[in-house]
Amino acid sequence: MSDGSKYEAVCSRDARFDGDFFFAVSTTGIYCRPSCPATTPKQKNVRFYPTAAAAQGSGFRACRRCRPDAVPGSAEWNVRADMVGRAMRLIGDGVVDREGVAGLAQRLGYSARQVQRQLNAELGAGPVALARAQRSHTARILLQTTPLPISEIAFAAGFASVRQFNDTIREIYALTPTALRAARPGKAARFGPVAQQAGAGGIPLRLAFRGPYAAAEVFDYLERRALTGIEEVLGERGTRTYRRTLRLPNGTGIAEVDERPGGGAPLPETGGGWLECRLHLSELRDLTTATQRMRRLLDLDADPYAVADHLSQDPLLATLVARRRGLRSPGTCDGHELAVRAVLGQQVSVAAGRKLGNAAVAAYGEPLAEPSGGLTHLFPATADLAEASLTELGMPDSRRATLRTLAAALADGTVPLDAGADRDQAEKELLNLRGIGPWTAGYIRMRALGDPDVLLEGDVAVLAGMRNSGARMADSDAWRPWRSYAMHHFWNAAASTGKPSARTA
Repeated sequence: MSDGSKYEAVCSRDARFDGDFFFAVSTTGIYCRPSCPATTPKQKNVRFYPTAAAAQGSGFRACRRCRPDAVPGSAEWNVRADMVGRAMRLIGDGVVDREGVAGLAQRLGYSARQVQRQLNAELGAGPVALARAQRSHTARILLQTTPLPISEIAFAAGFASVRQFNDTIREIYALTPTALRAARPGKAARFGPVAQQAGAGGIPLRLAFRGPYAAAEVFDYLERRALTGIEEVLGERGTRTYRRTLRLPNGTGIAEVDERPGGGAPLPETGGGWLECRLHLSELRDLTTATQRMRRLLDLDADPYAVADHLSQDPLLATLVARRRGLRSPGTCDGHELAVRAVLGQQVSVAAGRKLGNAAVAAYGEPLAEPSGGLTHLFPATADLAEASLTELGMPDSRRATLRTLAAALADGTVPLDAGADRDQAEKELLNLRGIGPWTAGYIRMRALGDPDVLLEGDVAVLAGMRNSGARMADSDAWRPWRSYAMHHFWNAAASTGKPSARTA
């Protein structure tokens, strides 16, 4: 987008671009999201930035009215497979806070200097500044949703000292931590990630998304695959709550997400809304990581407008896209778990794969210190599965050997499935494992690595849909870079006719 088109988006308060760019006003020293409801500034006083960190680095503070730090993430990082896209996914997962810039560079396979130079060139901020902006957002959530002492919040958010924390909060929000805590938004606020003061109900968040969101289809997808002890779905369709356990870098967690979107009807004119979420964490240091992993699971950073506009150009998909506006491609909150579940579900129905998954959890899952409702376990660790006999699963010897081989490759890092993994390399390593074919490797790439452009060519739902329309597989190249979403349209169409794919793990 040119600066002129960006300014037009600001004038029309177009929420479709929230998270894609930020604008700052030189006369006020404030930066905002494009949909900020404040009076539109004169164009000559406006500057545009690709990230909140870049605006902060130029001396601007966050708007207290539109809370630009609570926007959905840019869909660009889902699409891009280059170093910058991978770096942004890793920073979102908290790698810089845990491992520093050196750890980030090592995961990317570049020098720290190369990473710094490339991020500064494209985003206007380096990895430290990007992580600092993220820590500030985490600190604001903790200040406004928990009664924790400020000193504890400083370290939980990832700051090295209380002084650094105080200075950063004053610089970014122009408020002291105490004043920022007092300024928390209420339930009626249109912007912001919090809904109420946290208590026994966990840390309340608003997981923002752009555009329409097909929540019913996403929750249907998760409910059909929910494993006993790991996940549960409560309530009736339209008002369900999805709950699951989380294995996190510093501890464990339980996440709860409500199906009904907040912020009004998610129509194009409103630009989107949010899903209410509550996180129960054994270690508050995991708040950023847990939030980002739930966003990936629910595909909340997608751009449904771009997906729909592109796929609707194909007559085969146009009707399906119109039928399910805002359909998403669910990812995962644990790449290792997803890969194991994909192998358990190879060549069997969803129900059969779920049965095997339940058996694996019962035999090898790690019990929670304190069960919560139907949630009793963490998914089995890959290191444990690599050494297990797996006889309790009742699978053929060849299938058990494949599962142990995969678990060992995941445990020792041969197959990297973290947020910033090289997608091509990971798929290649998966295909090198005996017993894993193109469908399973592609499915893992789609969900564990969040690739929006995966087409599982041997899937029966795709083949049936194309056969019925007279289309050829070669036509699918026109669906790039959104072929994963085309897959979900086919799967939903098959499910609605009672003939879902037998290989949808």
